[in-house]
Amino acid sequence: MPKFKLEYLWLDGYTPVANLRGKTSVKEFDSFPSLEQLPEWGFDGSSTQQADGSDSDCILKPVSVYPDSTRKNGALVMCEVMLPNGEAHPSNTRAGIPDDPDAWFGFEQEYFLYEDGRPLGFPKHGYPSPQGTYYTGVGFSNVGDVARQIVEEHLDICLDAGINHEGINAEVAKGQWEFQVFGKGSANAADQVWVARYILERVCESYGVDIEYHCKPLGDTDWNGSGMHANFSTKKLREEGGKDYFEKVMDSFKKNMEEHIAVYGPDNHMRLTGLHETQAIDTFSWGVADRGASIRVPHAFEKNDWKGYLEDRRPNSQGDPYAIAGRILKTVQEAG
Repeated sequence: MPKFKLEYLWLDGYTPVANLRGKTSVKEFDSFPSLEQLPEWGFDGSSTQQADGSDSDCILKPVSVYPDSTRKNGALVMCEVMLPNGEAHPSNTRAGIPDDPDAWFGFEQEYFLYEDGRPLGFPKHGYPSPQGTYYTGVGFSNVGDVARQIVEEHLDICLDAGINHEGINAEVAKGQWEFQVFGKGSANAADQVWVARYILERVCESYGVDIEYHCKPLGDTDWNGSGMHANFSTKKLREEGGKDYFEKVMDSFKKNMEEHIAVYGPDNHMRLTGLHETQAIDTFSWGVADRGASIRVPHAFEKNDWKGYLEDRRPNSQGDPYAIAGRILKTVQEAG
């Protein structure tokens, strides 16, 4: 009976941004284990800001499992953190979100590759040429060599794992990249984003490079920040639609604007300024093909009797996809 290396992954209790954690359990199975076969496992919550040292036991509850092609008989096990009494830990943002298998989410995760405290490819002093040629760029002067190796390796490992990647590209700023993940069901889609983030950070270990997820790492400069645009649809948006229903959904988003901003990632005021293809943080708007609106409406949505998917451009790159997907779905459901 083969031994499998199970990498249990979870989110710690740090705020305002949780960190990924992981540890390996070795178990015997006849073949690649199903989710139902994976046992719960404990960990020391006092070392992750999730418990006191006097009562430090926390429980890892597996919620999804993916093959890990970088290890012989490897598996990546995404987990929720539970209390010993079986209740969800206060840091567990997955447990309380509404989930609907007919709600589809596509996340566009932007990030910077950082080396020695600056974006990969930046000179030691000052800045490189202004942004313009880096987006979807080709050639050493635009994307370098190590960055391309990292993103391609990341893509391959994610595809091997069954992560539903839909694409990658170099982004507007030098050293900035993006990957896109699509999933059906808010929990499933967010699980895949978190596992893809884990894989990316682990790939970067061997290159001496870090991932910078902050939404505006270069501060108040003329360089784009990083977002995590959330494309979403429900069965009703895809199959019924109509202008009246769409406007009800937008009214619901406008009413819940502050609730959305609260879970769309820290320091978003630095990114949502009304510049660099963003709407101001204190304003809600929607527009057809408008990349400066809060909600971008694709041309295809309008032409198809207001049916299809919509894009919320406000979530930032440090946002928790569990909280983001859950808030979007709750707001849509409030519209009826």
